Amino acid sequence: MIHYSLQCAEGHEFEGWFRNAGDFDAQARSGHLTCPICGGAEVSKALMAPAVSGSRDDARAPGPAVEPAVDEAPAVQTPEPAVPVMAMPNPQQAQIVDMMRKLRKLITESADNVGSRFASEARAMHHGETEQRSIYGEATPEDTRELVEEGIEILPLPVLPEDKN
Repeated sequence: MIHYSLQCAEGHEFEGWFRNAGDFDAQARSGHLTCPICGGAEVSKALMAPAVSGSRDDARAPGPAVEPAVDEAPAVQTPEPAVPVMAMPNPQQAQIVDMMRKLRKLITESADNVGSRFASEARAMHHGETEQRSIYGEATPEDTRELVEEGIEILPLPVLPEDKN
């Protein structure tokens, strides 16, 4: 397997694994390789730093330690947070993900976000204690099972590639 850093024409960066170098070329030419963020089919390999490992001697004998001057603070580099992405192997998957994004947007724009109160709000509506309305929020797996067992109809929101799956 070969791992490539990839980039679309819009500048979105993501990763892909391929059986061999020819697989990347074939998928890119056929349009089966699309950007998971924008769905663009113009994908190319991005620059990558090679993974080079030193010898065992290098690990045992580090170079001299360099301490910063008294008035210099050590440089602290905060890595950018990773963005979860998914390479789409074909255009149909990109279309499905686009439809899921539109569905999720429609749901979240037309319903109330009740957050962690989802289970209690759903129960209150089911028992006629509050007005019926569209809501969404978070529920634990246990809360979800209990709501279904109580006969309360619920559906999960579509999970998108950019969500933490």
